[in-house]
Amino acid sequence: MKKFLILILICFAQNIFSQATTKDSSEKTSPKNTEDLPYMPIGVVVEEDNPVYNTAGIEVKPEFPGGQEALNKYLKDNYKNPQKDLKGRVYATFIIEKDGSLTDIKILRDLGYGTGAEAIRVLKESPKWTPGKQNDKVVRVLYSMPIAVN
Repeated sequence: MKKFLILILICFAQNIFSQATTKDSSEKTSPKNTEDLPYMPIGVVVEEDNPVYNTAGIEVKPEFPGGQEALNKYLKDNYKNPQKDLKGRVYATFIIEKDGSLTDIKILRDLGYGTGAEAIRVLKESPKWTPGKQNDKVVRVLYSMPIAVN
């Protein structure tokens, strides 16, 4: 019980004495002894209006043109298996941008023998997707998918 109370006390003390910035601390200050330098804001955090959403928590999910069947057909027609007798799945993730293009393509797991590189090539050449939407705004979405290697 004593250890638990000490742990709570440490967490409480850390919370009190940790550094925090508030919106009031973003005042502009001028550098000393140099009048020709511009004012530099201190403590300003730039928030991007370009977050990446996950497919699980998004209202309208991104979609390949023509749907899932068209995606399967595209992958089957364009994926060239580096070795004829190799079978399995390549797992890939990528970001579907606001314009429908694919960026940040990464292979999570492949079968070796160039299967991951081939999956990246096929995804880079894919047509633009219909982007996802959240709150009636087009957003960037992280998409994960397996690619069947036959």
